[in-house]
Amino acid sequence: MRFFYSLITLLLLALMALFTSCEKDATQEEFYNVAVPVVQPIEEFRAMVKVSEPRAISEAGKIYSYEDYVFINDDQKGVHVIDNSDHRNPVKIKFLEIPQNTDIAVKDDMLFANSAMDLVIFDISDMNNIKEEERMKNVFPNHNSRIPASASFVDSDNFNAETEVVIGYVMETRRIEMASNTEWLTNDGASFSESGNASGGSGTGGSLARFNIHDDYLYIVDQNQLSVFNIEGLSTPELLKTEWVGRDIETIFYKENHLYLGSSTGMYIYSVENPATPEYKSMFRHILGCDPVVVKGDIAYVTIRGGNVCGQEWSQLDVIDVADKSNPQLLQSYPMKNPYGLGVKDDWLFVCDGYAGLKIYNTENTPNLKLIDHFPEINTYDVIPLEDVLLMVGDNTLFQYTYKGNEINLLSTFSLN
Repeated sequence: MRFFYSLITLLLLALMALFTSCEKDATQEEFYNVAVPVVQPIEEFRAMVKVSEPRAISEAGKIYSYEDYVFINDDQKGVHVIDNSDHRNPVKIKFLEIPQNTDIAVKDDMLFANSAMDLVIFDISDMNNIKEEERMKNVFPNHNSRIPASASFVDSDNFNAETEVVIGYVMETRRIEMASNTEWLTNDGASFSESGNASGGSGTGGSLARFNIHDDYLYIVDQNQLSVFNIEGLSTPELLKTEWVGRDIETIFYKENHLYLGSSTGMYIYSVENPATPEYKSMFRHILGCDPVVVKGDIAYVTIRGGNVCGQEWSQLDVIDVADKSNPQLLQSYPMKNPYGLGVKDDWLFVCDGYAGLKIYNTENTPNLKLIDHFPEINTYDVIPLEDVLLMVGDNTLFQYTYKGNEINLLSTFSLN
């Protein structure tokens, strides 16, 4: 039994062990939910990548825009390719089957996508003949097939990471003996006592992205690491470095030679003035919650979603002064219902407030934001403000809005089902 998952359970067990160890090396038996990996041979898993004809989406995930195309992740399954040259009439043209995919980025007709532990590169110069160009194997050792939230442990004793991939879990209830001298492990493999010290022909991702391209560099974050790839060669990228940056990293955003990493505990700022070697500048701590971030000028806007495994029950939008990258300061907070992605363009801030709809704020007098429009009858997920249109995904639907003067108007809706 290798990985301990529930932090709350971990703390209770650690306290129990502390008190019982004062008397003797005690053991206790309790029943716990154990997640047992369902595995697949690595080579069989890798052979599942292919280009298919359009299909209905299962669960719309992150959104990405490149030239006249929109790419929408089908969570853990692959990527839908949509011809958006006519904003009023988008057309599905292909589906990229990529198991355990969550993110993509595109530069100069090369599409980069994660597939569990691998980075897969596609040539999309001809959308009618998309080809898998290259695969970088085992560059994401910390990839994590989603562990059930109810699990206290993951039993990985019979899992061989050299030859197998975890493709899911089955839950079992087991009686487990707890010894006071046991070393408990978290789900990222760290012991309980451990502490941790888009440009150049590329596309545009939403605020929930874990991939970001700047010039000839691709930056990718996983749960606790930042990886830097040199993609000057496009079909032959080079992994330059992978470094530990913090726990529960969720998103990455680039602005003016800085990377802003959103996590469940705060926002990290890294300088990429030397793009090959990101340099830590600071961390702004906030209340616990899922955390995407966008930046305009010296202001960062952060949505923090509670009511889930990320943290407390309430949600909010934070406005943060990042003029001094070494010392960001909170300026104002606004209550939210269920926020996910957000985007900023000119004097507009677009917030996907989940089931509460799309909210549009005027940022001219930041940090004093003014709500100027609200589309409440939709369940929103992520948004990309482009030059001419606003792209938004939610409820397995692609929404597009136009900017007209001081108004935002719905242009089209496109069901992905």
